[in-house]
Amino acid sequence: MPVIDLGSAAREVARLLDGVTEDRLDDPTPCADTPVAALLDHFMGLSLAFTWAARKITPPEGGPGPGAASAEHLDPRWRALLPRRLDELVEAWRDPMAWEGMTEAGGVRMPAEQMGIVALDELVLHGWDLARATGQPFTCNPADTAAVLAFTSASAAPEQAAGREGLFGPVVEVPEDAPAFDRALGFAGRDPAWTPKPA
Repeated sequence: MPVIDLGSAAREVARLLDGVTEDRLDDPTPCADTPVAALLDHFMGLSLAFTWAARKITPPEGGPGPGAASAEHLDPRWRALLPRRLDELVEAWRDPMAWEGMTEAGGVRMPAEQMGIVALDELVLHGWDLARATGQPFTCNPADTAAVLAFTSASAAPEQAAGREGLFGPVVEVPEDAPAFDRALGFAGRDPAWTPKPA
């Protein structure tokens, strides 16, 4: 059966989209050199890539993936397309077969059980990025928080330094008694207190 359900995390991302006004597309996000429009383009690519990964579909040559997003590439129909892609992503990972065997996303091959957690991690962390960039609240349920904390804390281990390259920035020190979600953010190279700098 599915290891974890992506529905809550995907719904939170979809909810945030209504609060992304056109004048926010050039605003900075907690991801360095990634304005809001580029982050949305990343969501467009990752939702497809991880849906294909769940279904064990080989991505088309030159097709979208979870990396290399750009503001210039953002599909102008993103408001209509992205919620549908998020729904498809959730449904794909609700198939118990999605969690079995090996699969691939963005040129990385790994056990499907791990890939599903990576998909959750992408939704949650970038959902928080989008919420912070656009001045909106963000919520993550306890089960998702625990899964993301386990993933990001493992990636912060010294022996994982090579695999962490390009995935997360340097670990941000967060007090050990901080909320679990704040600790997950810190392990993922994010400052829980990040806010956009005044113009």
